[in-house]
Amino acid sequence: MPNLDNLRKQAKQYLRWHRDRYYPVAAAIKAAMPRFRGMSDADVLAARFKLVDAQELVARQAGFASWQALKAGAAVMASHAKSASQHPVLSSVAAELFVSNIARSCDFFTQKLGFAVAFTYGEPPFYGQVMRDRARLNLRQVCEPVFVSDIREREHLLSAAITVDTAAEIKQLFLDFQVAGVPFHQTLKTEPWGARNFIVRDPDGNLILFAGPVD
Repeated sequence: MPNLDNLRKQAKQYLRWHRDRYYPVAAAIKAAMPRFRGMSDADVLAARFKLVDAQELVARQAGFASWQALKAGAAVMASHAKSASQHPVLSSVAAELFVSNIARSCDFFTQKLGFAVAFTYGEPPFYGQVMRDRARLNLRQVCEPVFVSDIREREHLLSAAITVDTAAEIKQLFLDFQVAGVPFHQTLKTEPWGARNFIVRDPDGNLILFAGPVD
C-alpha cells in the first residue's frame, strides 16, 4: 500500500479531476462508491464531491470502508513492511471481451449469468465491467470483426476462464444457466485431466469457460 502522503495526493487529484469534469473519474467513482451507482457520468460529475468524498474513494479502492479505516490499516501495514521484503503481489485480473453492443452484453451477463454491472464508461457507453463474486470481465465495444469468420467456434478459442471451488458448485451453476436459457458451446463435461467444465457463448461469440473439480 502507498504511504499516506501519496494517498492524500491521490485523493486531491481525484477531487481536481471531478472539478474539471474529467469523464474517466466518473467511472472510478461509480465503481467504488455505492451511492453513485446507477447515475450517468454527467450526473456524477455534476454532483457535490468534496475532499472527504475523494478520500473515501481512495479508501474503497484500497479495500477499506472509510478513510479512517484506511489510515489505521496503512499504519499496521507500514509497521509490518519494515520487517518484510518488498515483493509485488498481483491482486486481481480481468479478462477483456470484445463486444458489439455494451448495453446488450451487460443485459446478457446480468440477466442470464447472474453478474452485476461494476461500471460503464462513455455516453453512449463503449467500455464497461461486469462482476460476480471475485470474477471480473471487461467489455470493450468494437465496430469491426476482431476474429476471422467462425475461427473461435472451430478452434474453441476461449475469451475467459472462471473457476469454482467444488463439484457441487459447478453442477449447480450449469443447471442455473440451463434454466436461464443460456447458449452453450459445450455442456457440462468431465475432462481427462480431472476437471468438470462447460463453455458459455455470449451474444458476440465470446466463449467463456466455467470449471470446477470432479468431486
